[in-house]
Amino acid sequence: MEVVVVRRILSAWDKELFLNVATRSWPAAEPVLPRLSRAANHGLLWFGVAAGIAAVGGRTGRRAALRGAGSLAVASAVVNTIGKGAVRRNRPVLDSVPVIRRLSRQPGTTSFPSGHAASAAAFAAGVALESPRWGAAVLPVAWSVAFSRIYTGVHYPSDVAAGMALGAGAALAVRGLVPTGRQLAVPPTPRADAPALPDGRGLFAVVNEVSGPPPLLGPPAERLRGALPEAVVEECSEDDDLAEMLEKAAQQAAEAGGALGIHGGDGSVSLAASIALRHGVPLLVSPGGTYNHFALDLSIESIDDAARAVREGTAIAVDVARVTPTGAAAGKEAGAAESTVFLNTFSIGVYPDLVRYRERWSRRVGSWPAGVLAALHVLRTSAPIDLEINGRRHSVWMLFAGNGAYRSIGPAPLRRRALSDGQLDVRIVPGSPYARTRLLAAALTGSTTALLRRMRIGGVEPGTRLAFDGEVAPAPRELVIDKANEALTVYRPL
Repeated sequence: MEVVVVRRILSAWDKELFLNVATRSWPAAEPVLPRLSRAANHGLLWFGVAAGIAAVGGRTGRRAALRGAGSLAVASAVVNTIGKGAVRRNRPVLDSVPVIRRLSRQPGTTSFPSGHAASAAAFAAGVALESPRWGAAVLPVAWSVAFSRIYTGVHYPSDVAAGMALGAGAALAVRGLVPTGRQLAVPPTPRADAPALPDGRGLFAVVNEVSGPPPLLGPPAERLRGALPEAVVEECSEDDDLAEMLEKAAQQAAEAGGALGIHGGDGSVSLAASIALRHGVPLLVSPGGTYNHFALDLSIESIDDAARAVREGTAIAVDVARVTPTGAAAGKEAGAAESTVFLNTFSIGVYPDLVRYRERWSRRVGSWPAGVLAALHVLRTSAPIDLEINGRRHSVWMLFAGNGAYRSIGPAPLRRRALSDGQLDVRIVPGSPYARTRLLAAALTGSTTALLRRMRIGGVEPGTRLAFDGEVAPAPRELVIDKANEALTVYRPL
């Protein structure tokens, strides 16, 4: 009996709140909310928002968009297969709702729970779990869509509340099955001594303005100065020499007992790392490129993350991998040539061609579509190359060497197991009579893999290119890849 009474009281409150919304004047909402409610039909609004986030948000934006869309799909499936049939509640009577607010086509399904509210909450929660910044941008739109269902008279408030709870639960369920980038364990790495630089005093940083997509939150140099007002921040444009500016900044950092900072992509970070090593100063990495693999492995996803690390003085020691021309390829005595540093990956074969085409087309169509087009072009036009690997001849589509062992699917690295394991993760996709089929199969199922500390490559044909950390360069005829263990000190937030 008590349960029946409680249900009647709650139902009365629900209808009273619905009437309060229906009878109140909302002049600013009349031209907006009905259109917004219709735009969210079948999730079209959210898929459009997801496409926009993926297009401009870089790697984090793509992950957030994908997680939001996946959460929406789960919530929609639960609402339509279970929720609507479990509680067959009638829609509200529209007599009290002004005609101007009503939808031109009234929904024919039952009222509880609200599918629109569930989809809105699932998408917003999914995006926020992957990227709080994008989640904050999406949340007001999601809230407006949910409220529009009461405003237009198609749902009671309890329908909307239940739908939003279900949507948030769907996002949490998806996170339980597929962990977010923030949930993944940070690769274990030994702590290192580095000076704490309150307000950035003693930090000499260079911002590479030509790295990555256009910033959404304002010029990165201004944001870096705002987060670390005592830091010396220089901007490198297309007309400037990045290496020269980093050399000057590193010299100043060494004299001040401070640190070198770099805001840019993985190629810029690798260059800064080589200069920081030469001057014996710690490095602060701020993500400003398209992919930012090394920064993400340091759990640095923003300028604020980088600023917090340098203010607190928390740092780790990481391995540095080196590519060194040898013998006649070096133009001097073997082993005397200057090494090129890479922090993430090295490759030779088809991948350098993919990078080259992607960079060529990205300014016209964007980095993500350019990557897809470049992969299709390389698959159609490229061929295996012959290499001598540790004294044995091989025909390969691609040779990949990672600075540390990677978790991955096929030959594509996803995330490192550690940043200081002293190993090279070597993966080879062999050539064969069915070369393109084999390359595609390797991308799906895997490739020949080995963990080494040193590797020698020879017999490289003239004109062959190599890639390291997203940069492409001509390959020497002979080279050695090895590791400098725990050689570089980098800041990382706790």
